[in-house]
Amino acid sequence: MNAVAAQPLLSTLKEAIAFDAVGEAVGNVTVGRGTFDGRPLRVAIVEGRIASGSLATPECQYLAALFDIVARERASLVMYLDSAGARVSEGLKALGAFRALYRSGLGAAFSGAPIAVVLGRNCFGGASMLAHLAPQRLFAENTQLAMSGPSIIASASGMNILDEMFRAMTEASLSPAARVKANPANDIWKPGESLAAWLAEALAQRGDAASALRLRHGALESRLDKRVAERPWESIRRRDLEKMYDGGYEARESDGFIVGKGTRNGEEESFAGIVGRNPLGASRAWRFSDAIWKMGDTPPGRLEVLLDCSTHAARLDDERIVLTEYIVDMGFALAALARQGTKIGLTVLGKAGGGVYVALAAPAERVTSMYGSEIQVLPGAAVAAILGQSTESAPTFEQYLAAAVADEELKLGIIPGTQ
Repeated sequence: MNAVAAQPLLSTLKEAIAFDAVGEAVGNVTVGRGTFDGRPLRVAIVEGRIASGSLATPECQYLAALFDIVARERASLVMYLDSAGARVSEGLKALGAFRALYRSGLGAAFSGAPIAVVLGRNCFGGASMLAHLAPQRLFAENTQLAMSGPSIIASASGMNILDEMFRAMTEASLSPAARVKANPANDIWKPGESLAAWLAEALAQRGDAASALRLRHGALESRLDKRVAERPWESIRRRDLEKMYDGGYEARESDGFIVGKGTRNGEEESFAGIVGRNPLGASRAWRFSDAIWKMGDTPPGRLEVLLDCSTHAARLDDERIVLTEYIVDMGFALAALARQGTKIGLTVLGKAGGGVYVALAAPAERVTSMYGSEIQVLPGAAVAAILGQSTESAPTFEQYLAAAVADEELKLGIIPGTQ
């Protein structure tokens, strides 16, 4: 089934909401207005016209402005997404633009504005994160939604994307039917069906957004594989933490998830983070989110998020349970804590990139890169799987600053991530 097969859903959506474009399209993005059941709507349509619908800097800025309006007006928003995510060929610029876009998206989600998302053929990476800003999603019959596209999953698993068994496994894991089975908030549109009933439910007012999102977090635990036992907590010492916290610290770690408290410049702060060389899977992401949501019961004055994880896991086991939802949950938890008054910062200790970086950086007031750390849009192997070659090189802090992926640099005279 080709990409054109999703177009009848877009046509049906435009008719159902009486879509009227406002201004010219910016790359893959068209914004406009609509109405449904007498209610005015803001509308954003992302189509696969250029580079599989990927979002470059202009598109991200355009969508961010719309999210800001939606948050301010608490206006109903309908989004159509047919996109491979951030424009990887833009490198750091795309990552910085998506950081700002996702921050605006979190603002819209927490404003209480009703948001409904309809999906086209592709919804990968950052686009899948945007899709989960909404409580409900409507899939086309051939939609594929995941943090990683098939080419990246194949590359990470050492398989040939053309292998029939791999293709069958991927289709089964990423299919709309699998997504509906994982989450009842997902639904599938059948050609010829009216969208009226789905739109009425999707755009219904839901009360306090933070409470609803915390309930969504709780539901994610049931999907995790309970057969995998968590490793016990261990007290740890790290040279980077010793340098950061001149007044002392206490830290413990389990399976690459770190929590603790420290004192620097005479002020005490809590910290939590994702560390270690393993890509971030659903289980570790959920543990991080769970700790942050629980902090909301007694919000700390300051929270430093620590990151040394270059990317998310490109594994079918994680994608079967919708890895995107677990990564998005981290951003929701931090944004909810920030709305309670906690000052949140992010320090990149070693490597960072992709959706993991975006989820943690978007709610933060500032991002600090430790001297020698590496921020990238995706690891080189993933970039090569998408573009055919890796375009990433070791950037300077000035490049991080120019791309808005980091706001300040921390020089401690040590090699990042060393123990």
